[in-house]
Amino acid sequence: MKKTTTKTISGAMAFITLMGIVSLFSDMTHEGARSILGEYLNLTGASAATIGFVSGIGELCGYSLRLLSGFIADKTKKYWTLVIVGYAMQVLAIPALALVPENGWFFACGLVIMERIGKAVKKPAKNTLISFAASEIGTGKGFAYQEFLDQLGAFLGPVILFVIALIKGTGSLFSTYRICFAVLGIPAFITIALVVFSKVKYPDPEVFEKTVEENEEFRFRKSFVFYMIAICLFAFGFADFTLITLHAAKTAAFPTSALSLLYAAAMAVDAFAALFFGWLFDKIGIKALVISTLCSTSFSAFVFLTGNPWMIGLGIIMWGVGMGAQESIMKAAVSRIIPKSMRSTGFGIFETGFGIAWFFGSWMLGALYDINPLWMVIISVAAQLAAIVFYIVCIRSEKEEAVL
Repeated sequence: MKKTTTKTISGAMAFITLMGIVSLFSDMTHEGARSILGEYLNLTGASAATIGFVSGIGELCGYSLRLLSGFIADKTKKYWTLVIVGYAMQVLAIPALALVPENGWFFACGLVIMERIGKAVKKPAKNTLISFAASEIGTGKGFAYQEFLDQLGAFLGPVILFVIALIKGTGSLFSTYRICFAVLGIPAFITIALVVFSKVKYPDPEVFEKTVEENEEFRFRKSFVFYMIAICLFAFGFADFTLITLHAAKTAAFPTSALSLLYAAAMAVDAFAALFFGWLFDKIGIKALVISTLCSTSFSAFVFLTGNPWMIGLGIIMWGVGMGAQESIMKAAVSRIIPKSMRSTGFGIFETGFGIAWFFGSWMLGALYDINPLWMVIISVAAQLAAIVFYIVCIRSEKEEAVL
């Protein structure tokens, strides 16, 4: 029995690692693109409000459509089909950006939204597959390892683009960015090849989860409702990185060739924050989100109220901490709350609320930035402080429900 258990844990870890490598190349593609996307959209003719709107509508599609894809995944159990199709849509939209003509902001924005839709198609099914294996090694740790490899790719992508910018020289920035998107086609095709290999290697990851299936259907407990409110407030006040790169470019705090490195730095912080807070989640639960949010609450003040590169850099580090904790702990918490039989649907329901909040937050913060960055910062900080309050209420509700 001990040998069987050890073998199962080893297999679960191997699966999580392989899917993490898939995420590594995927993030190298789309997060590499994201590091220059704000300035690129601006060069194609998009205003800050438009960029904020597109970032928000992209996240809205990327999250709200998970409700449908998650439902389909649970009904059909075709997890791998949705994962492969979603990955293909997501990563192939990036090299297509190299084909955008000058002043072609509308076409570029469409590809940004397509990339987010691809993420929506694969995400609930992928999270469900990961949750099966993560249950064997610790939910927080499992999603943290996945996020670490994911963000390693998100770090490497921007660094590659920085090297390309150095090689290209001081010519047309628009032309340089088009070359960057074309080069990102390489990890895009590697992603598709690896995810197909993963399907062949592990056709049924559900066997990793040995827990007895629960008969109880998922329901909206008070603690879960408060948790959703907290996460939505966090999403509403957490500015998309495209606005950070736009501000860094406008203030000339950093050379335009170094913008991709800013995102690389944020992703490096994200990766290690995910590991730490994933471990902490297994120890203290949702209290870990209270701590991480306290660390990131005032990032917007450091970024948007100054043109000082050191202050902006500190704000970006805080942004990375908040994003890393959110990416790992949010998924871990959901996989604990939702029964195995409808976990994809649960991920879809939960992340739809998150996406709607991200959409309205990104749109409003982008518009406020055009008016006065101070108002943007006030709304951002207030929303995250409110999120902390609801995390605490959620923790108290959990204790009450445990007694009952």
